[in-house]
Amino acid sequence: MSNIVDIIRKKRDGNELSPAEIKYFISSYTAGTIAEYQCSALLMAIYFQGMSFKETTALMQAMMHSGMVLTLSRIKQPIIDKHSTGGVGDNVSLVLAPLIASCGVCVPMISGRGLGHTGGTLDKLESIPGFNTQLTVRQLTKQLSTIGVAMIGQTHEVAPADKKLYALRDVTATVDSIPLIAASIMSKKLAEGLDGLVLDVKFGNGAFMKNYRNAHALARTMIQIGKRSGVNVTAMLTDMNNPLGEYVGNSLEVIEALEALKGRGPHDLMKVTYALGAAMLRLAKIKGGKKLLEQKIHSGDALAKFKEVIKHQSGNIRVIDDYSRLPVARKKKIVRAEKSGYVHAIDTFQIGMQLITLGGGRRQKNDTIDPSCGFKIYKKIGDYVAKGEPLIDVYSAQLRVRNAVAKTIQNAFTIKKQHCKPKTLIRKTIA
Repeated sequence: MSNIVDIIRKKRDGNELSPAEIKYFISSYTAGTIAEYQCSALLMAIYFQGMSFKETTALMQAMMHSGMVLTLSRIKQPIIDKHSTGGVGDNVSLVLAPLIASCGVCVPMISGRGLGHTGGTLDKLESIPGFNTQLTVRQLTKQLSTIGVAMIGQTHEVAPADKKLYALRDVTATVDSIPLIAASIMSKKLAEGLDGLVLDVKFGNGAFMKNYRNAHALARTMIQIGKRSGVNVTAMLTDMNNPLGEYVGNSLEVIEALEALKGRGPHDLMKVTYALGAAMLRLAKIKGGKKLLEQKIHSGDALAKFKEVIKHQSGNIRVIDDYSRLPVARKKKIVRAEKSGYVHAIDTFQIGMQLITLGGGRRQKNDTIDPSCGFKIYKKIGDYVAKGEPLIDVYSAQLRVRNAVAKTIQNAFTIKKQHCKPKTLIRKTIA
């Protein structure tokens, strides 16, 4: 019989865990029979020692089978989902899920909360008054059959092990580990009973994978896990040295997503959305690509589908036309450029961390999110900025915090006289 202390010691010393030991760890932690400090120790050992592909696959399988694996055989539409490895200002899922569903694809999107410096789709959705992300499997399958899309979190029924581990990794500095990220994402995605999956694997200072090489390795790992499970997976490697879009913060990103669904989304957000969406349509074997997606935006079909999602999940649909119903801080501090020049670098990681300082992220598992705070980004890498021009707005109801964050965030922008090229947003697509 396995023993958690022996398992911790074995991984600490760099040895490979057996599938039985990994299954014991996951089932015991999910059941609450091993302590969080022991789980934290094992996570840290995995972080430093890594895992083989065999171990990573076993971890994913154990997490996936910690709850129900959905059977959606009654749904005749192709079942395709998308997942991002996490970024700053990354609200693509809010736009993409209803957009793809409006094209006749079933999208059972199981998402996560904010993790480290990155935002979480669930936290963003829950800034919509009344929005319920905790559907039962029965409610989920009914909604998918009715409107073809749902946006929920892990429950005690679907991937409960990932739900517990996800929160613990967030507060134990064990987030940016290829095997832990791959097992986390693929466990909840493969539990959905998918026909296909598109991954947005981010790299750069605002991503968990700081360099392209590690992001590529993560993408390959998840693609191979998908193949072994009989699911077609496509991955796009996208740059996260800039925040995505113009807003960072839960309610602010909901507003930006609504604007995008109304045809007024910022260029970089829409470029990533359309690229990922076209890949999802290819997996679903639906023709039209970007042109079909643009048509669904301009016709209002995608926005109407998001309205259905909000209504079915008990949210206040009035937010679609009245943004004042969303909790956005009324006070802001404008951070201006101290000199003229071109933006050569943005510390996107720092922007994500400063959102936590404002209250828009978590330091501890049970921290309450303030959905009203955040940032508006005016300049990206390669842009020219004149002295005194706005770089970023800081939204917060707390005067002292707002001013302190504004002072810190000034240093997140590196401005030089020399011209600087914009970043290539989508580096590569692999399958």
